[in-house]
Amino acid sequence: MEEAAAQNGSAGPGASSPPARPPATPEGMALAYGSLVLMALLPIFFGALRSVSCAKSKNSSEMPETITSRDAARFPIVASCTLLGLYLFFKIFSQEYINLLLSMYFFVLGILALSHTISPMMNRFFPANFPNKQYQLLFTQGSGESKEEIVNYEFDTKDLVCLALSSVVGVWYLLRKHWIANNLFGLAFSLNGVELLHLNNVSTGCILLGGLFIYDVFWVFGTNVMVTVAKSFEAPIKLVFPQDLLEKGLEADNFAMLGLGDIVIPGIFIALLLRFDISLKKNTHTYFYTSFVAYIFGLGLTIFIMHIFKHAQPALLYLVPACIGFPLLVALAKGEVTEMFRWASAGLGAVAPAALERTKHADVPTAGHSWRDSYESSAEILPHTPRLTHFPTVSGSPASLADSMQQKLSCPRRRRQQSPSAM
Repeated sequence: MEEAAAQNGSAGPGASSPPARPPATPEGMALAYGSLVLMALLPIFFGALRSVSCAKSKNSSEMPETITSRDAARFPIVASCTLLGLYLFFKIFSQEYINLLLSMYFFVLGILALSHTISPMMNRFFPANFPNKQYQLLFTQGSGESKEEIVNYEFDTKDLVCLALSSVVGVWYLLRKHWIANNLFGLAFSLNGVELLHLNNVSTGCILLGGLFIYDVFWVFGTNVMVTVAKSFEAPIKLVFPQDLLEKGLEADNFAMLGLGDIVIPGIFIALLLRFDISLKKNTHTYFYTSFVAYIFGLGLTIFIMHIFKHAQPALLYLVPACIGFPLLVALAKGEVTEMFRWASAGLGAVAPAALERTKHADVPTAGHSWRDSYESSAEILPHTPRLTHFPTVSGSPASLADSMQQKLSCPRRRRQQSPSAM
């Protein structure tokens, strides 16, 4: 969430006025906004493809947790409490010490996220005879039958190389807080969020987007809380691009910004529609491309309105109606509305309504098991890809950030294969 493409130098309602900056040139603004749009589209597109690649992987052992309708309904409430808590923290305590702690926290998370992001690409550069050893990092609590895994992370030598490269970016960010390092981490967080956060059905997606639509509008237009926290929070939870890049080069400091929540929240819905397209087995990606174009339209409208009114805008005010409305109109035109809302994504896999009917009438269910249980465990459901247990992913604004870090949204990470996943 946060303000979409708001100028870093503009004060929110009730905020103290920062030092005056020279107005951005039209060329600089066009470059900044165009770059933000492009950076927002990349993790959505490739994250959606990688979510399908995970769903089709044959190396699976257990289904991961997904975002249910109950989770979606509670999310805006938890996010609001977290956002307000962060606002009070910044008002009471010194921002310097809080941001120092947050910098160390995101230093670790950013390295892990960036390593996971670049790993498929890096695999192409390793020779076939590369000595690739396997490792496992396991933390448990309790003993005997009550033993519970806290972290179960399997990795290899190639992963260590990716971690080393990501650590260089992490040190750069920690020491300089440079906007390029910030964006590398932000893009990695966004792609991981779209890839690893999965909605269980379209109805849940509508509940989540609808709730965060209200949340975003209230905290941006109703108070100065969102704007204040976004400007005080020194962490890679937003993409930034300088509007004075043409004048000052890489040392530019008059930034336009876009919150990661405005990328990840619509992105996981778009990725869900891509898996729905694939489940139809029509060799078309109509709903995916429709929602993708809708996202471009909504984000462009956000930037246009922000530029006209010179005020931070809640991007989901424009993105949610576009991302839900456009695919729904297509479904109405094709007569597939019922099919869309009956379809469900089980775990990281997906099954079409036709498969649902076949499983419903099968002789699989036994005593104590409904046809729904059989459907969700059907062999037609594409298995998931094991991931790092409790791997933290960023799913939105500062408000939703702390909540998303506590979610168990991924499973033990699979061992890497020689052939990279779709990227």
